Amino acid sequence: MLNPRVLQERAQLRERFVNAEPFRYLVVDDFLEEGFARRLLGEFPPFEKGNSASDDGRPGGKSTVERIRGLGPCYAELDATIQTRGFLDLVGELTGIADLLYDPFYLGGGTHENRHGQMLQAHIDFNYHPSERWHRRLNLIVYLNPRWEAAWGGNLELYRDPYTDTRPAASIVPAFNRCVIFETTEDSWHGFDKIELPAECRDLSRRSVALYFYTRDRPADETAGKHTTHYVNRQLGEHFRPGYVLSEGDVAELRELIAHRDNQLKSLYEENARLLQAQEAGAWGRLTYLLKRFYVRYKR
Repeated sequence: MLNPRVLQERAQLRERFVNAEPFRYLVVDDFLEEGFARRLLGEFPPFEKGNSASDDGRPGGKSTVERIRGLGPCYAELDATIQTRGFLDLVGELTGIADLLYDPFYLGGGTHENRHGQMLQAHIDFNYHPSERWHRRLNLIVYLNPRWEAAWGGNLELYRDPYTDTRPAASIVPAFNRCVIFETTEDSWHGFDKIELPAECRDLSRRSVALYFYTRDRPADETAGKHTTHYVNRQLGEHFRPGYVLSEGDVAELRELIAHRDNQLKSLYEENARLLQAQEAGAWGRLTYLLKRFYVRYKR
């Protein structure tokens, strides 16, 4: 399945991973054997087959399929291969992270397809597996776009600190059979810029296969409390300054950023309401209510 060159050059690839900035990552072109990559593209599911949702919770131009094994023989072969100890150890050798675990549920992973107008705000990923006590350690993404240009957007962007940076520290075009492997930590901020395809290319979309790997433990200095995916809206460009006259494009950008922020806040408030309502339900909810009531009255 893999290009033999990956095995031959694994020492050099490991060095590139370790020394990368702004955090540890690796780009490998022609990662898969050419014919295998073409087969993955041929069996890629139609957009309508996946779950369509954007990162702010609204239905949109992003579609994902987590259960990849049923997509066709090639995806079944991919699934069978990536869970073998040989493959996991190879990825561990490239990254220096031993005893990697395969996620049989592909939670958050699988096939990803993004259409014109879609973007992904800078974020760090959830840090524990949703159903297991595993630490999320690596993302491995293989892009399946035979025709793609940097000017079209959709470029994987890596940030040092998206709260202050107006530009990413690294930008990677999602070219065909290009693999990106990066460590998932509390500082591995990543996303992709808005896809803006020319009118004659609107039938194209940004396609990839995302694989996530875990370990049972991780170094204490890298361990944080459990959290979900943490998004940060992109910062305004450096041209936004006193005296600058806004263009129509600038106004559209500002409106988009405000709408995106508002929808994220709405989603967070709704999630908070669901948690509060669940907390009030059942016998445990009644006990919690009585304890709160006692505490408030005691404090008064």
